[in-house]
Amino acid sequence: MDKIKAQSIIEAVLFAMGDSVEISKLAHVLEMEPKEIRELIAQMNIKYEGEERGIYILELEDSFQLCTKPDLYEYLIKIAKAPRKYVLSDTLLETLSIIAYKQPVTRLEIEKIRGVSCDHAVNKLLEFGLIQELGRLDAPGRPLLFGTTEEFLRTFGVKSLGDLPVLNPEQVEDFKHQAEEELQIKLDI
Repeated sequence: MDKIKAQSIIEAVLFAMGDSVEISKLAHVLEMEPKEIRELIAQMNIKYEGEERGIYILELEDSFQLCTKPDLYEYLIKIAKAPRKYVLSDTLLETLSIIAYKQPVTRLEIEKIRGVSCDHAVNKLLEFGLIQELGRLDAPGRPLLFGTTEEFLRTFGVKSLGDLPVLNPEQVEDFKHQAEEELQIKLDI
C-alpha cells in the first residue's frame, strides 16, 4: 500500500472514531508495523502544520486521536456551546492524585491514604470522565479497581502516566502530615 493511501486511511479512521485509536488496531487494519504507522502520523502532522491546517494528530500512550489545534478553540466555542466545565475541589484533586499515582486502586486503599470516605469524590471523578473502573480485585468482596482515563491525560496535558511529576520522599511525608492535620481538624469539629 502506498504512503498516501495509508495516510488517508489513518485520517479517515481517526476522524470517524472521534476518540483515540490504539496503534495496534491501526497497524492491524493497515497491515503495517507500529513503527511505520508512527512515521506516517509524524509526516501527517508536519503536513498539517506546513499547510496551517486546523487539525493535528495527538498521541496518548499507544493511541492516536485526530484533534483540533488548541489555538483554534475560541472559534469552536462561537459555533458550539461551551464544553462542560467542571471544578476540581481540593478533595477531588487529592483523590485523583492518589488514583493517578497508585492505579489500579480500590476505594478502600484511597480511603486509607486520605483518612476519610471517598465515595463522593470517586463518583464525581467518574462522572467527569477522569477515572474509570478497571475491573475487580481478586480479593474478598471483589472491590472495584479504579484508574485514570485518556480524558485525564488530555485535561492535564500529559501524553502518558510516565510523564507525571515524580514525588520525592519529602513531599510524600509533607502530604501525609497535611492529611493527618486535616483529619484531626475534622475529628475536633
